[in-house]
Amino acid sequence: MYAATLDQTAALKSVQAGTARQARSATVSQRENTSAPKGRTIAEDRKEGCVFLVGAGPGDPDLLTLKAARLIASAEVVVYDHLVGKAVLELIPASARRVYAGKEAGNHALPQHEINQLLVDLASEGLRVVRLKGGDPFIFGRGGEEMQALQAVGLRCEIVPGITAAAGAGATTGIPLTHREHAQTLVFATGHLKDDTVDLDWDALARPNQTVVIYMGLGALDIICRELVAHGLPADTPAAVIHGATTPDQRGIASTLADLPTAVREAGLRPPALIMIGNVVSVGDATVQTACAITSGANTPSQG
Repeated sequence: MYAATLDQTAALKSVQAGTARQARSATVSQRENTSAPKGRTIAEDRKEGCVFLVGAGPGDPDLLTLKAARLIASAEVVVYDHLVGKAVLELIPASARRVYAGKEAGNHALPQHEINQLLVDLASEGLRVVRLKGGDPFIFGRGGEEMQALQAVGLRCEIVPGITAAAGAGATTGIPLTHREHAQTLVFATGHLKDDTVDLDWDALARPNQTVVIYMGLGALDIICRELVAHGLPADTPAAVIHGATTPDQRGIASTLADLPTAVREAGLRPPALIMIGNVVSVGDATVQTACAITSGANTPSQG
């Protein structure tokens, strides 16, 4: 189920050259060499910049909010993450500067403190900056840290929410995140803590009658499944892993909690992926994308 139907996608497929550090260096150099007319300060002579922390959703550009699409189309600079869908990046205007600041397992284009400073530098230059993040900026997206860095130096920052990956995965597989007969509580957790441990609140995660969705946890899947069973969650609890939800690359596997690590290895699933645990998994089908056929218009969704 996937269709990039927004008109702005035409002719926007080239990514500008240069690394994120080069972009930051150029910005700082420009600031240092800027002088204000006599009698005015540099701050007075420069328009006020602003950073929009924009949720890009789970990958399908049709799932962008109207505000997110409008801000992307009018951005002067876009600083984007690894998890932003390729079709979403195609909406960036050719006139906008692109800066990649993605984070993959063991491979960060920029550490977080340098991303924070980059946003400060760009906004201080008076630019309209879109900080584009996969999913929602405030759900395991480090949006709070970037917001605080901007606010600390008196710069404007606006948050634009996006559809989080768990909602996208639930919608495309038919796995409801809550269900009156199966789950009265919904828990989002990260499987990758700041100190690189997986020291989660296992007792809370192993409670009955709830749905647990774990982001960035595939590398620790064996530990997660083992600890949840050890803390009381039945070994035959339905569980699933969904890769690339809402994108053409979406793949999924469903199993029991005890057998999930083996099933994932056999299926060859890789990050980015979500772990979904709870009886709601048995309601949907993790292996297919559910969609109604669209008969009008030039583009129709394809089954992944």
